[in-house]
Amino acid sequence: MEVLIIRFATYMVSENVQVFWSELQRGEFITDAAAAAGAHRHRGLAWLRQSGGVRPRRGRDLKGRCLTFAEREEIALGRAAGQSLRVIAARLGRSPSTISRELSRNADPRRGGYRASSAHAMAYHRASRPKPAKLAVNLALREKVEQDLEKRYSPEQITGRLRVEIPDDPEMWVSPETIYQSIYVQSRGALRRDLAVCLRTGRALRRPSRKVGQRKNRIPNMINIAERPAEVEDRAVPGNWEGDLIIGKQNQTAIGTLVERQTGYAMLLHLPESYKPEQVRDALAAKIATLPDSLRLSLTWDQGPEMRDWKHVSIDTGIDIYFCDPHSPWQRGTNENFNGLLRQYFPKGTDLSVHSSEDLDWVAQELNDRPRKRLAFKKPIELIGDLLLR
Repeated sequence: MEVLIIRFATYMVSENVQVFWSELQRGEFITDAAAAAGAHRHRGLAWLRQSGGVRPRRGRDLKGRCLTFAEREEIALGRAAGQSLRVIAARLGRSPSTISRELSRNADPRRGGYRASSAHAMAYHRASRPKPAKLAVNLALREKVEQDLEKRYSPEQITGRLRVEIPDDPEMWVSPETIYQSIYVQSRGALRRDLAVCLRTGRALRRPSRKVGQRKNRIPNMINIAERPAEVEDRAVPGNWEGDLIIGKQNQTAIGTLVERQTGYAMLLHLPESYKPEQVRDALAAKIATLPDSLRLSLTWDQGPEMRDWKHVSIDTGIDIYFCDPHSPWQRGTNENFNGLLRQYFPKGTDLSVHSSEDLDWVAQELNDRPRKRLAFKKPIELIGDLLLR
């Protein structure tokens, strides 16, 4: 018990430590984060050194339904004063059964009953102690998983195959996530790190992915491409456009692109300052307004945050705007192909803000005058020319 108390002495104020880490993650300086936790900058530096720069693992959350160190001190004082469990519980706003379980679990008979410091240390130890990794303790399972990884099986295939080959022994089953963690989290102490090259991605580090509904800057009230009229798909009627941005050096500059689906006719948006939603909104509305009404039927764009103000564009120009599914560039195939052609004039990694509006009009004119195989080697300007004059 004495060793346990010494080992977890730092966490007697674990709530303060967690406040410190929360402030750091919000971007505060060490001095300010330590002050928010009621400590000096030097104490914050000590917490950083002790953790190796990694936020201490909490296990379950020690706030809310779990007793805090201050509450355990109140329990210890109440018991020393001979108060009943119900009196202590009422003062803390807790259930009597919570106090009863706390005393039965964390009392220390060798030290004369219940002590707040040792009780909090034991509770924190139980909450934070990680379970040993299954692949670290089951050597037979680990060997089987490593063999299958070397055969280029995916973790999901390995998991499924184990249940087929060994259906009666759950100890020889493992989840795909356990395999991934055993490769990428070396503290789990299981699979070799070099086995990462056997995965489909071959990545040495894991990239976190967002779950559905967690996309940043999601377009408000967008209309999905699934609701787009069927006649847009077959290119039978002109006036349906696809749009996107090509991005320049260090993601600082951009050029907007608009391509008509039937004729391949293109227009470029001049965005000299930035491609924030307000800049894209104004440039897009101004460009679409130059078209006759017969060519303002629909526009399909991806779910980029630059289209946050899409409703303003739709109202100002009378065009219907639809959005592709995430990570589905083929749903704007005409625009994607055009953007590839555009890179002949605006290579990747260059500053796109140096080009004037006249430069962009010249490039668009040259590409619109280029014959296309899809159009039986006719030119986009030849097919749309009469429509532009209406």
